[in-house]
Amino acid sequence: MNARAIAIQVLSRVRATDAYLNVVLDTVLSESPPADPRDAGLITELTYGATRRQLALDYAITRFADRKLDALEDKVLAALRVGAYQIFYTRVPARAAVAETVQALKEVGLARAAGFTNAILRKLASLPSQPLPPEADPIELLSVRESHPKWLVERWVRQFGRERAEAMLAANNQTPAVVIRANSAKGTRDALLEQLRETGLEVRPTTVSPVGIVLPPVGRLEDVYGYAEGLWQVQDEAAQLVGVYGDIPETARVLDACAAPGGKACHQAEKHEVVATDLHANKLRKIESEAKRLGLSARLKAEAHDASQPWPEEWGEFHAFLVDAPCSGLGTLRRHPELRYRRKPEDIGRLAVLQRRILENCQEAVPPGGLLVYAVCTMEPQEGQDQVEMFLRSHPEWTAEPPVLHEGVKLPLTQAYLRTLPGPENWDGFFAARLRKLY
Repeated sequence: MNARAIAIQVLSRVRATDAYLNVVLDTVLSESPPADPRDAGLITELTYGATRRQLALDYAITRFADRKLDALEDKVLAALRVGAYQIFYTRVPARAAVAETVQALKEVGLARAAGFTNAILRKLASLPSQPLPPEADPIELLSVRESHPKWLVERWVRQFGRERAEAMLAANNQTPAVVIRANSAKGTRDALLEQLRETGLEVRPTTVSPVGIVLPPVGRLEDVYGYAEGLWQVQDEAAQLVGVYGDIPETARVLDACAAPGGKACHQAEKHEVVATDLHANKLRKIESEAKRLGLSARLKAEAHDASQPWPEEWGEFHAFLVDAPCSGLGTLRRHPELRYRRKPEDIGRLAVLQRRILENCQEAVPPGGLLVYAVCTMEPQEGQDQVEMFLRSHPEWTAEPPVLHEGVKLPLTQAYLRTLPGPENWDGFFAARLRKLY
């Protein structure tokens, strides 16, 4: 099956099951790897590109479709988006994009829809430029051009101003670089940089995180030097900064309350004894296998538990809690582009209620003098700063306390809080607060 046919299957499965794109894509590529490794790159480009640009593609397709897009079969709509993506966003010649996509639709068993699809794609290919809304409605134009729902564009323009909001929207449509965190239990970042360069890779240190390294495009990560030896773990620079900002004392025993997928738990286990918990027991296997690969199994124990419920007394006392709370995930839209179309404004309030329950439960278990690091991968104040300040107003025994930063480390702090935004810095959007229990 050719690359475009596989891309159509991946996108149709994501639409039919509401699954995450990265999970479906990884499953498909591992079950039946393409004969030519370059095809894996093309499938990834077509699936992520068509998802990131979905609103703009649908805006164009709707001009020529004689029926509502929601009524189309999953594979037909996927083929239209894959074809339109190539026409408007790649250097594939328009005629080849149309012919190859129609052929791919036949390969996935939908020859009967080939004529319909061919007609629309040919009309799109004949346009002098990509159709967009008029400039008279700047929010609608931004929403379609950058493929983010209108409510989210309005929200970000209001919160961050037009210029920063545009930079955030544009950044979410870029492919993020692969960033890794050096495993300090096995060596320094400088040593790892040197070793990776010796293998011929053009790597560079992250600009703010003292433990991060940016990789060039590499293909299979498992084949990169140091993976099998557990010398590093994939983790976005903004997520690394949460661990750096937490600055938990080395003697502290740590409970990671919402640990999956495990990057922050493993980061802490480089220096601390950690109990990593998650509501979903099936997610713990991934954390355990990563801890084993990194040589951290002796320091990290994984347990299934609901973070909004009291902690078992037999686990003993913890000096620090890491609460990477379930959130809207709006800071990770470049990695999970499908999430932008699934989130609704009411989700933010619903998740804020759950975050507050988890925060209240965890704070009770922190001893006087102990730390609680609260983090979310979103820029929403209701889930971040407003959430924390409401907590502090109702708990006078707690205070927000910025870390004592090591020489040369300059974190993006807003008051006492860590805040990163999508944009030219190439970060995911995160908020974190470092809270101390005084008595």
